[in-house]
Amino acid sequence: MNKINGYTEEEATGLIEYIYTGKNEGKTLSYLFETYGRDHGRAKGSVRNYYYNFLKSTSDERVNRILKGKNLQAGVIRPFTEEETDAMLKAVLTEKSKGMSVRKAIMNVSDGDGRLMLRMQNKYRNLMRKQPERVAKAAKEAGISEEKSFLQRKLEREIDALYSRLAIDLRKENERLKAELVKLRSERGE
Repeated sequence: MNKINGYTEEEATGLIEYIYTGKNEGKTLSYLFETYGRDHGRAKGSVRNYYYNFLKSTSDERVNRILKGKNLQAGVIRPFTEEETDAMLKAVLTEKSKGMSVRKAIMNVSDGDGRLMLRMQNKYRNLMRKQPERVAKAAKEAGISEEKSFLQRKLEREIDALYSRLAIDLRKENERLKAELVKLRSERGE
């Protein structure tokens, strides 16, 4: 079995044809990766990664043959510079310090630009996971208190859940009391 980056040549051809056809029908790459993955027992991210690696494998004649006439291409990935990373990090942390979620903070910092938002979100999560000391340093430089500990976040989630449960119970009690009031008024003839 002759494979191209882990897929058989037949699988690779099928994926490229699927994406080519789907794009011509106006479907998004994200949708195509998801549906192809679901239909072929592969994770969406795995399909996406394979597709982009495939497009980069132009030194392989089989790849060139499969791609011929398809005009499929991957955009150039532009990594954040160190300065952009620090500025983004400080801006996101500043927004978060106002009580916003990470997503809302990133949406504000990116001015709603979907692609930039996704890049920032991925970069921020990567920094939180792999460089927490850099995040702490950026927070300190921006005059923001340290990120909340795991236990603080867990406690906040539990408090939020408690408030949600109480709100549901109060709403039910309010509805019951309103129904009782309507019943009493109708009995009194009001």
